[in-house]
Amino acid sequence: MLVRKPVEEVFEAFVDPSVTTRFWFTRSSGRLTAGARVRWEWEMYGAAAEVDVLQLDPNRRIQIRWGDETSGFTQVEWSFTSRGENETFVSVVNSGFQGDGDAVVAQALDSTGGFNMMLCALKALLEHDIELNVVADKAPDAHVRPN
Repeated sequence: MLVRKPVEEVFEAFVDPSVTTRFWFTRSSGRLTAGARVRWEWEMYGAAAEVDVLQLDPNRRIQIRWGDETSGFTQVEWSFTSRGENETFVSVVNSGFQGDGDAVVAQALDSTGGFNMMLCALKALLEHDIELNVVADKAPDAHVRPN
């Protein structure tokens, strides 16, 4: 996905939870730093993920590991390629899916759809200061209702 903002600003949107919570998850235990473990929450769904930051190369790459013992762990790598002063190409690779062929394909399709949606929300936020709320609006009937 091409984002028409400088690479420093796009990269910072992923490592600074005050920005990331505006387009992806709703809460984070902290900033992404190399070697850190953070917790990301999607409060509307009652979901959370423990995230281990495996590598973080400023303005170039972020690599994490997330998942759990039940569903398995995968690695996600975001690459940030500057295409001039005000353009950044962001690519995402999610790997390590487990199960038979059908299970792996289902996980890969779900991951692709989710990351594409998140990148579109990132683009709208950074380029136009619009919060699309696509993560919350994807499955409104799955929202956790307060007691």
